[in-house]
Amino acid sequence: MPSNGEVNASTVLAYAQEQGVQMVDLRFSDLHGLWHHISYPIAKLTPESFRDGFGMDGSAVRGWAAIHESDMLLIPDPRTYVLDPFTEVPTLGLIADVIDPVTRQRYDRDPRYIASKAEMYLAASGLADEAMFGAEAEFFIFDGVRYGQDATQAFYSISTGEACAGHGRGENAAGFRPYQRDGNFPVPPPDDYRELRTEMLVTMLECGLDIESHHHEVGIGGQGEIDMQYTTLLRAADAVQLYKYIVRNVARRHGKSATFMPKPLYQENGSSMHTHQSLWKDGKPLFAGEGYAGLSETALWYIGGLIKHGPALAALTAPTTNSYKRLSAALDAPVNLAYSRRNRSAACRIPMYSSAPEAKRVEYRPPDPSCNPYIAFSAMLMAGLDGIENRIDPGAPLDKDIYDLAPEELQRVPSIPDTLAGALDALSVDYQFLLKGDVFTEDLLETYMAYKREKEVNALRQRPHPFEFALYYDV
Repeated sequence: MPSNGEVNASTVLAYAQEQGVQMVDLRFSDLHGLWHHISYPIAKLTPESFRDGFGMDGSAVRGWAAIHESDMLLIPDPRTYVLDPFTEVPTLGLIADVIDPVTRQRYDRDPRYIASKAEMYLAASGLADEAMFGAEAEFFIFDGVRYGQDATQAFYSISTGEACAGHGRGENAAGFRPYQRDGNFPVPPPDDYRELRTEMLVTMLECGLDIESHHHEVGIGGQGEIDMQYTTLLRAADAVQLYKYIVRNVARRHGKSATFMPKPLYQENGSSMHTHQSLWKDGKPLFAGEGYAGLSETALWYIGGLIKHGPALAALTAPTTNSYKRLSAALDAPVNLAYSRRNRSAACRIPMYSSAPEAKRVEYRPPDPSCNPYIAFSAMLMAGLDGIENRIDPGAPLDKDIYDLAPEELQRVPSIPDTLAGALDALSVDYQFLLKGDVFTEDLLETYMAYKREKEVNALRQRPHPFEFALYYDV
């Protein structure tokens, strides 16, 4: 996934010939962030392919076209080529944009188009010309997972080499294990997955991702984090999709199962995707200044937008019913819409590792890795830009542990909803900021919210929960 220099169809085809590539794999994302693919013999990839594309059935993708308008085209983006490290036959991976074959216009429900429009809107606004994003997508590594749901049963079972709450020590840790909810940064042997994460990191580097570091995360049960260097919004979203693909497939290669589900383990911390973001213009950072924590007015207004629209953003950045199992104050999750330097209990944190202007950024902490990065990054940018355009005051910073505030003081701090249903309700009344520049469309948002309510919120509400048997079977 090259990031520098001019890349075009000729570059990709020459690389494919040099590497002896036999197949080309086109990847695209559905509305909810799941990567899909279709494979062709490499002979089908010609210079014209990057203009004319490949046909596909859009009605087979969740939240996309109806069956009577299902024909779509996949146009490969030459900048995204990568040699797939997991195929036996040499295979070239390319991320594709989705085109309507009749109008030859980009398809409005293609999440990647939303990210492209967000970047175009930013440039047209004159406020900045680049939005930089860097995501910290956490994940769990399990030895195995079983789950099922039908009319007579509902269950899941997880096996893990690291002990988790309510269980004995892990079978692979030889007596060493991280402490519950205190698993950050242990050296091996308690960190039993160092070599596996290292293989993931090295694979990411080989695929062109710019990686900073990896470490064991707070949650035991194999929670880990690999941090990516920031880049432009669209490139950052592409990188998250490739990152997740690599994490899952390296784990699978070793007989493990990696998941980005936000909260798979009871009484353990969930997985977040803290998202660092900043704006640049003419190669200069716009978030550095003389204000609080070394921030500019522009940065503070951007934070004001994130805070104001935080409840609505939650429907897009924490988009599953399971997300709100993670977003609990009891687990030190960033549910309170406040900002602070260094303070990880605030939704908006200003990192203080460096005073360099280019290091000034805001870290938005509510998102989790179940979100669609194209949609989530775009929505956060639009909220921040709305803050700048309307000079939204974020209020005073909160430089203390929010979880220790007195109840009457905590009531004055706004928070994100505590359920997906609540977040969807917030989005249904606060979405105009997303429509600017046609970045999001009402059709897309209505489709998204209807799907979430019917297929997730209501579907879960209608099913007996296993814990209800423990509570109520003998009533």
